[in-house]
Amino acid sequence: MASSSDNSRRTTAPRSAADRGNRIVRTSSAEHIALHIRTLIFDGVLLPGMRVPQDAIAQDLGVSRIPVREALIVLEREGWVTIEMHRGAFINALDKRAVHDHYELFGLIYGFAAKRALARGGKDLPDVLAGIQGDFAAASDPEDQRELSIAFHGAILRAAASPRIIVVLRAMSALVPGNFFELVPGAVDVEKRGLAAIVRAMRANDGEKASAEYGKMMRQIGNRVTLLFDERGLFDPESISA
Repeated sequence: MASSSDNSRRTTAPRSAADRGNRIVRTSSAEHIALHIRTLIFDGVLLPGMRVPQDAIAQDLGVSRIPVREALIVLEREGWVTIEMHRGAFINALDKRAVHDHYELFGLIYGFAAKRALARGGKDLPDVLAGIQGDFAAASDPEDQRELSIAFHGAILRAAASPRIIVVLRAMSALVPGNFFELVPGAVDVEKRGLAAIVRAMRANDGEKASAEYGKMMRQIGNRVTLLFDERGLFDPESISA
């Protein structure tokens, strides 16, 4: 976590979006601004202990400071920043265990959804999932892989027909900003194996097995994300050895 010591704070402003070659969509959406700040952290532009330059970000995105402050509240709730009264928001070092927990929770939630989907979905659900899984296995473009992954998990959620599951998932932001399969080494292979195993379980009408395979896949993805974040120096040093 970021230190409260003034000497440990960094206040250097990040390079502008134009300097970094990024195309920024002008919006007042706190969600988009939060994604932008996550990307700055992920890219190493905003480092642990650094003060978030709210004015620079607002100017960069063409918005007022109000949606930036709203985005920081979201990011504090997610653990990315700490807001200190009258001082500003400061970047936190991430916790390795929290990343593992994040994906473990995804596995539990989607595993639960898979069991509900099998019980409540139509008889054609395994075939629908198999079709998407086959397309994912054949896809080579990261954007296609992203869309097919969303389609697979979305089909599970629709069949589960549980608004409560959707509410829980909406409370969990993506830890990796941008295209997951482009940024996380080995994630494609993990998802290929995982989706195939989930489809086999769904075809066998085995909800418990489908749930277990979801958990296994998400756990392995969490391991990949942990390695990536470690390489980028995003973790609190104390959490790396935990």
